[in-house]
Parts: sequence; C-alpha cells; structure tokens
Amino acid sequence: MRESHNLKKTILYDNHICLGAKMVNYSGFYIPLQYTSSLTEHMSVRNSAGVFDVSHMGKFILKGKHSVDLIQYITTNDLSKIKIGQAQYNCFINKKGGIIDDLVIYKISEEKFLLIVNAANIEKNRKWIKNHIVKYKYYDVELIDHTLKYSILAIQGPMSLFYTQKLTNISLNKISFYHFEVGEFSGIKNVLISRTGYTGSKGIEIYVSNKNAEKIWNDILEIDKIIPCGIASRNSLRLEMGYRLYGQDISEKITPVEANLSWIIKFEKEFIAKEILQKQKKEGKYKKFISFLVEEKNKIPRQGHLLIDENNISIGYVTSGVYSPVLKKGIGLGYLTSQKKTNSIFIFIRNQKILIKMVKLPFIKVQN
Repeated sequence: MRESHNLKKTILYDNHICLGAKMVNYSGFYIPLQYTSSLTEHMSVRNSAGVFDVSHMGKFILKGKHSVDLIQYITTNDLSKIKIGQAQYNCFINKKGGIIDDLVIYKISEEKFLLIVNAANIEKNRKWIKNHIVKYKYYDVELIDHTLKYSILAIQGPMSLFYTQKLTNISLNKISFYHFEVGEFSGIKNVLISRTGYTGSKGIEIYVSNKNAEKIWNDILEIDKIIPCGIASRNSLRLEMGYRLYGQDISEKITPVEANLSWIIKFEKEFIAKEILQKQKKEGKYKKFISFLVEEKNKIPRQGHLLIDENNISIGYVTSGVYSPVLKKGIGLGYLTSQKKTNSIFIFIRNQKILIKMVKLPFIKVQN
C-alpha cells in the first residue's frame, strides 16, 4: 500500500496489517476497509458478533462549573435530561441552523463530559468550542483533546455481550441502552464500557488508553466467534438502520429539521439558531429527508444519484446508498428539494429510470 505521511494511524494499525486488512484513507486516518469481505463482516454483526477499531473518532473532555451551560447553548438536545452514567445523541449547530457535527455526549459527572465527535470535524469542533468558551467568558471550562491518547473498540452483534462477558465482571446485560459503566475489562482497570454503537445491533463500545488497546483487541479476537470488521460493513450496517453519516446525509448546509432529526431539538431551552429552526419547522418550507428501497434487482443507489418525477423533472438527490445484505436489495437516503407533491419518484441509475419505494426507518428490525 502506498504510504502517505499526512495520514494518522490508530494504535492498532500494525494489528490490522497483520490480519490482512485493506487499509484506506478515512477522515485523515488509515482505517480498515475490510478484512475478508464486507458481506461476511456485515452478516457476522447481524447474526453473531464483530469488532471494529473506531479509534479515529474525536474524543474531547469538557469539564468545569459552566460546562453544562456551554454545551446546552451550542447543541440542540437537552443535556439536563440525562444523568451520570448516561449518554445522549446530539448535534452542534451553527448560526444558520446547519449541523456542524453530530456527536454522542457521555455524562461522567455533574461537571465533566466526554464528547465523541466525527474524525473529519475534530479541528473544526475544537475551534468552535474554544471560541464559545472565550466569547461567553466560561473561563472555568476546560477542553481536553484525548483523540490520539485513547482508543475505541466497538463490539457489535446479537451475541456480542454474551461473548465478551467473560472479559469483565460488569454485568453487560444490565447496562441499559445509551448508558455506560467504568470498570475492569480484560484485566484493565478504569475502562469505560458503553451500550452504544453505529450498527443498530446489540453491542458495546470500549474506551481505553492506547497503551492497553492492543491487549483488549487481542483478547476480543481470541474469542473465535468474533471477527474483525472494517468501515465498508460499518457503512452498510448503519444504512440499514438509517443512521445519518456526516458529510453525506448531514452537513453545515442541512439543519436537523431537514434531516428529520427534530427529536434531538428541544425548543424549551435556549440554543444557537433556535428561532431559525422554530420558523423552519412551523412553515414547513424545507427540503425533506427520505428513505427508500429500490426493488429492481441489481440496482443500487449511490451518493449523487438524481431523484426525478414522472415528468423527468429533478426533485431531489441521493446522499447515501448501498446494497442491503439483509433485504437483498438497494436502499438509500436522500432529500426531496421540490415542495410539489408527486405520485411517483424515480432514480437515475446508469441512465435508467427506476421507480423507488418510500419506506420508514429503520429498513430492518434488530434486537437491541
């Protein structure tokens, strides 16, 4: 593989190479695309268990007396709704209502939070937070970037908790969804174990210092029912659930209202661009997020494909598309930019006009 001195490596880079992973550039990091095949890895997560190295994700600690006040103002969800030991899906928002990033926030204590952000937005998010610390004189708030010091391993699949239970004395089944505990895992103390993930299947995410990441990775893979998985399967897994991907399905030009993420907007609190989102939601004049199936065999929607009406007029576009190994057909996410109602929506795939079927998310049902 051609080396690039500009790309970062996770602490497990050599482990991935030894396992035969095909490595690709993802958000400035060398990340495994796949080890065997994306189909094999996808179905292992749906039927049994797989492990992902997602250490490229940004990891911020935000702490201090006014950390809650700061987070509340620069995000749309309501942090006061969660307790210590809980996590929350949220988004940073700009002055025009666009999504700066989507993130998961872990409440470590009343004045300390762990923020997991997208790798491509680490620098942007750091500047955004620091600018607001200075602007509102929250000088008691401290931002610490642990991105390159800690690793994240995601063990996902219906059997993931059962297989990994032998590695910890924490009862994994008793950790509720979007909750976490800190304890011993694989003989390592002070490991954060979270019931979260980006696949929709049951699973946990392990947050551990880099010096201990390789031991935990190897101990997990010694459980022969768990296979290593890459971002190709992670993408198809998240799409089957309809999870948005930053840079494709959401961006600074798309508001959470448009992205059909109004459930993470809490208008009872004050936050940036609150009035803009209230107006947008009230008037209803915005592009509409959609999810759809392509029933025709071997026709897979891809990012950038046009959506048209029966008169061949462009009415939208695809942001994400993939072949669903579970449904055995193409699935996609996108936006309708036209306010006009249409009876039928078509997609252009290889210069062919193909009817799509609008469906509700998630595309498939999984046990969580």
